[in-house]
Amino acid sequence: MALPVLICDDSAMARKQMARTLPKDWDVEITYAANGAEGLEAIRAGKGEVVFLDLNMPVMDGYEVLQTIQQQDLPALVIVVSGDIQIKAHERVKALGALDFIQKPVSADAIAAILQDYGILSELGTQDPALQSDMVKVDLRDACQEIANVAMGRAADLLAKLLDVFVLLPIPNVNVLEVSELTMALKATESSKKISALCQGFIGAGIAGEALLLFHDSSFADMAKLMGLNNPDDANTEVEMLIDTGNVLIGAFLNGISEQLDMQFSQGHPVVLGRHCTVNDLIHDNAEKWQRTLAMEINYRIEDHNIECDLLLLFTEDSLPTLSYKLGYLLDPE
Repeated sequence: MALPVLICDDSAMARKQMARTLPKDWDVEITYAANGAEGLEAIRAGKGEVVFLDLNMPVMDGYEVLQTIQQQDLPALVIVVSGDIQIKAHERVKALGALDFIQKPVSADAIAAILQDYGILSELGTQDPALQSDMVKVDLRDACQEIANVAMGRAADLLAKLLDVFVLLPIPNVNVLEVSELTMALKATESSKKISALCQGFIGAGIAGEALLLFHDSSFADMAKLMGLNNPDDANTEVEMLIDTGNVLIGAFLNGISEQLDMQFSQGHPVVLGRHCTVNDLIHDNAEKWQRTLAMEINYRIEDHNIECDLLLLFTEDSLPTLSYKLGYLLDPE
């Protein structure tokens, strides 16, 4: 009898990758869930004796799913599969009863090793899970959201290690936008709030764009303490913090994307676009630079600190064909 396996992830691309990396001779029946609430429903219906669980999801995240499974003693062996590779994330999911943790993007060898270690890979048959993955449809936006999710986790992990903190991660927001829509895309930043902004260009083979870091002015004092800097109100100190934070988040994020696309990016020098201004002012002053663009938006927050910043990667419209080509093995034809 096939083993009920649940893949719970809000990304269609991640669900497809996960199904494709399961052992080909593992006799399983796969169920998919796009958020934690759907996942719990499937587990209660007996469709998730083994669960591959993402952490960052809408409606109900992976932490909440683990808490519910633990509290209600639901019959599920949970392996967390996430782009959030912070050490504290590992510790928290283990404390909530997760069997193990696998970082995205997943590999067949890592999955097989964990299943064998825990004695789960015992029922072998002729069913091919890859065939079931063909039912999952992936478009360019979903694929870009998932590579942004993985890159976001790499950047957060580096920041967490440098500052000895836990970085709270959102679901990346990815859209193709006109410049007039950029302000609307900054959901996490109210137009009335004061921000300081840093811009850094990047270019690769067929892909180019700009990374934009929006640092909330209210975050400077706490960030200065974490960095051990004196005189947080000093203009030079603020610029130093802005550039240091940008170097960490932008550099790690671009590295995470370049690894997944198997290409290298060259980065330009960081440029301070504005200090103590509003988002509307920033967009207005730089509107000529940004036309139609693919935008990846991440809102980083640090737990127990008043620190918040938005990272936007703005890819040129000319970059879309190369992105589609690089991700083509996961995308479905129209």
